Amino acid sequence: MFKTTLRNVRAHKARLLMTVLAVTLGVAFVCGTLVFAESSSAAHRAAASKNFAGIALTVSPKEPPPGEAGRGGDGALDAALVRKLAALPGVAEVRPSVDGSATLNAADGSPLRGGKAWANLAGAYVPGGDGTDQRYPLVTGRAPARADELVVDRGTAAAGHLAVGDLVTLATDGPVLKKRLVGLVDTRDSRVTAGGTLALFDTATAQRLFASPGHFTSIDLTAAHGTDPVTLSTEVATVLPADRAEMTSGAAQAAQQATNVDLMTRGYQKMPKIFAGVALFIGSFLIVNTFTMLVSRRTREIALLRAIGATRRQVVRSVLWEAALVGLAASVAGFAAGLGIAEVLPSILTTRQDSLPAGPLVIGMRPVLAALGVGVGITVLAAWLPSRRAAKVAPIEALRSAEQPPAPAASRARGITGLVLLVAGAGLLVSLTGAKDASDANMQNAMFGCALLLAALIALAPLLAGPVIRLGSRLTGLFGNRGRSGVSGRLARANALRDPRRTAATASVLMVSTALVAGLAVIGSSTGQALDRQAADGLSADYVIEARTSTLALDPAAPKRVADTPGVRTAAAVADSTLFTGGNVRSISGVDPAALPEVMKLDFISGSAGAIGTGRIAVSESVAREQGLRTGSTVKAHIGPGQDFADYTVVGVYRDNPLAQDALGARGEVQRHSFKPGTVQRILVRTDGAVSDATAARLRSATGNSPLVQVKDREALVAEAGGTVGELLTLMYGLLAIGALISLLGIVNTLAMSVAERTREIGVLRAIGMDRAGVRRMIRVEAVTVAAFGTLLGLVGGVFGAWAVGSLTSGAMTRYVFSPPWGTLALLTLLALVTGALAAAVPARRAAALSPLEAVGKT
Repeated sequence: MFKTTLRNVRAHKARLLMTVLAVTLGVAFVCGTLVFAESSSAAHRAAASKNFAGIALTVSPKEPPPGEAGRGGDGALDAALVRKLAALPGVAEVRPSVDGSATLNAADGSPLRGGKAWANLAGAYVPGGDGTDQRYPLVTGRAPARADELVVDRGTAAAGHLAVGDLVTLATDGPVLKKRLVGLVDTRDSRVTAGGTLALFDTATAQRLFASPGHFTSIDLTAAHGTDPVTLSTEVATVLPADRAEMTSGAAQAAQQATNVDLMTRGYQKMPKIFAGVALFIGSFLIVNTFTMLVSRRTREIALLRAIGATRRQVVRSVLWEAALVGLAASVAGFAAGLGIAEVLPSILTTRQDSLPAGPLVIGMRPVLAALGVGVGITVLAAWLPSRRAAKVAPIEALRSAEQPPAPAASRARGITGLVLLVAGAGLLVSLTGAKDASDANMQNAMFGCALLLAALIALAPLLAGPVIRLGSRLTGLFGNRGRSGVSGRLARANALRDPRRTAATASVLMVSTALVAGLAVIGSSTGQALDRQAADGLSADYVIEARTSTLALDPAAPKRVADTPGVRTAAAVADSTLFTGGNVRSISGVDPAALPEVMKLDFISGSAGAIGTGRIAVSESVAREQGLRTGSTVKAHIGPGQDFADYTVVGVYRDNPLAQDALGARGEVQRHSFKPGTVQRILVRTDGAVSDATAARLRSATGNSPLVQVKDREALVAEAGGTVGELLTLMYGLLAIGALISLLGIVNTLAMSVAERTREIGVLRAIGMDRAGVRRMIRVEAVTVAAFGTLLGLVGGVFGAWAVGSLTSGAMTRYVFSPPWGTLALLTLLALVTGALAAAVPARRAAALSPLEAVGKT
């Protein structure tokens, strides 16, 4: 039987080609995204990690006690302590550091990787006894020696098109700095080599920026060979001021860093796996359909094997061996293609301002095992059911007829199962229409209901194929109801109805991908419009000037300069911080109540903004609902970390507003307890005239063109509000591309095998007068009919699911309205029909090329 299997593979290699391509595509996406996820995660870990190799101990300042201001123990790490540590027995080297963060402007004035403050490293160039800093070897130029000089690494210079001698604009926090670039260095710091930036100053300048004059932020110690770590720790402890400095081993720092970085990079592994899962899910339909058709075509062959003594088990085993060989070949090809995908994805996803960290491909065991599991496992599983079904056919019955229609009992069972799933899924989704929020339980029920609905459509598709295609047969009137075009259309419909299971299986690929994209496109469009309305309705200001991250601050002089800018009517500074209420952490904005009506459109349900003051706050409607608050309520809370709880009076409740955040407080009180005490994070600007590029340029100039600052008008704010939704839609269109590609292969495969099955039939049609164009037209119309059927089911399921799930969003977003993007849905339909027409090109040409006499003579 194994020899028979090998002969079958060689004999049917043309038929199996599309199956190999389908499995290869699924394996490629699974392996490619796994390798990309692991490589990207490793690169992000490197970009966020400090290399602790060779570091025995690190001395750092102690954090100040909660509620106390100041830099804590920064003052303890001075040159005197460095000398004491260097003199200890067992210490081989002492490396003092002054570390911080600085964001640079590129040569064209745009921020250089400004969205990655965590990777924008800065520090001091600390020369040793030979006058050089061995951590940063100079490549060209010289080390910084004055306050107005700096050096950067070669990668940063290349990314920003900076050259030695250029005047570089940068900011650490607040005021804009301008320094002359005097040299380029190399670095082995993985945070920089994996996509970050590095700026180095002379020691005195770095101390003023990131510590205090004459002091360091940390001191690394390297142990001499053979030194006992416990003994070294004891010696170091004797010279440290216990109340202001502490030491940590390099191993402990590396372990803690690994934990933190894993938490930071966990999300980078999820998104690619979604693509892999969808590719696998959709590709499995093609694999099952292909093997069902292969086994169906070989029913007579299998019956002959049974007639000459082969058992059912041998027949099943033969088909499974064939599937395993196909899967193995596809696994090897798919794994190689997957490496190519993993190599290309970073360049596709990287932009000039938001680049993925660079790093080598990381190929672990998971992608290899996934290639074998997906390629061989799924293919064998897909072939198992068709092989068992074929093996159960009696030899004489199979020899008599090559096509075995499904048993009535099986069709009834399928219909009952599909109806049960449909009622359960639709009922669960409809029950969610009264939900008030998108809680975890409601979201899980929504996902489960959508899964049941999709499973119901898959189960019912063979039963719906006949009625739906007959009902839509009027569409073939586009090709004419008379003459040759009419004949081609009627024959195409008859061919599609000949085997509803095959038609449904082929259409299911498009149905699944269409349902996914249509549903999320509807939700995305409705949510995006709601966010647009919310962002526009809540803003009176024409511009918002803000720091790139909440941990940064604007230049203290910026509000005054912005207010003095020509054309500015109102410039309201806003301080942002956190509000701790029991176990909840909320965001709070510190505002000036008098200026608030000029820059924000707040819709107060009760109370007013005028009553905001020290100890008096206003909260958003969602916060009030979740915590049971109303105007006049008292809540125990504190602003900023490390403070004691105090009683705050709620003086107003307003409808959710992204600019106002979760709560509003007095600016002075919020400023005192912000991440950067005494600073502001935003300036809301109302101008006398219209929004224009010239006004925006003047406002940027008022902030000193700081790379830490963003100037946004209403349009930019609306686009940002829908940014997450836009990213989700981009992901879904990527999933549609995967589905369309696999659908293309599926329809090509189905039609190619269908043409092979109907060789004599096509020969007869040619013999009685149908020309080559008529044959091609018939195959194309059949493909479009199948594609239209799958698209219709997908649209119905996707839009219905979006309508039901949208109620969860409307409960949490008052401006949410069900708004299907009809243009997108129409484009989606057109794309599906074009996919069907393209898929028919090769089979149609092959069918038209058949010679009538040769085709009729084939058995």
